[in-house]
Amino acid sequence: MRIAVAQVISGADTAANLELVWDYAAQASNAGARLVVFPEATMRAFGHSLKDIAEPLDGPWASEVRRIAKDLDITIVAGMFTPGKDGRVRNTLLVTGPGVEASYDKVHLFDAFGFTESKTVDAGEGPVTFELDGTLFGLATCYDVRFPGLFTANANAGARVNIVCASWGAGEGKTEQWDLLVRARALDSTTYMVACGQGDPETTGAGPAGAAPTGVGHSAVVTPLGKPVVALGGKPELAVVDIDPATVDDVRATLPVLANARRF
Repeated sequence: MRIAVAQVISGADTAANLELVWDYAAQASNAGARLVVFPEATMRAFGHSLKDIAEPLDGPWASEVRRIAKDLDITIVAGMFTPGKDGRVRNTLLVTGPGVEASYDKVHLFDAFGFTESKTVDAGEGPVTFELDGTLFGLATCYDVRFPGLFTANANAGARVNIVCASWGAGEGKTEQWDLLVRARALDSTTYMVACGQGDPETTGAGPAGAAPTGVGHSAVVTPLGKPVVALGGKPELAVVDIDPATVDDVRATLPVLANARRF
């Protein structure tokens, strides 16, 4: 299966961010990819109001992503914001393409490193998977990557690939943690990991964007044994790679951590 990782840097303008989706999805489709993954907060970058742009999954922004996916005959995963409870929003991954429709609301909220996502974001209820070309994919968002249980739950539900979309906050050791966590989750779940983060604004001369988490880049596709198939730097970039989900069965026969796991 050919997949693409679109390491973009979104901004405040939701229409301009749709142009990014169109541009990178078209490149991915032209390269023969069946799936293109965009980061968390593709709809609008953190550091800007989210409540005023949050919309349901049948709203105009999501509908335009749906049209792009249909026109390009590709499945798109992209981060957006939907209405939540008590005036908050939900941090949502939209999955849409020919014959594919799903969404995941971020379960683990980023109340860490001095940032309190739960003030403005309403947590989702549980894991979500979707099927594409006979392969099951699990979904996760940013801070979720620190919680192995979500990835093993997706794997136990049949996922051979886990996707994590992020707007990873910069800071001392944070890039190294991201790299380590993505590879660890591949090993925990014996799945391919498709990790797509927002690019690093400093690579475009924009400089750091203040307290809100923006991105450090370092998107990657990792095998079920934790080996990077591709690993990007900080700048905006599209990576197109081929993976073989069937190899997951071979890995699990050799390293049956899911079957051997005991619950205490």
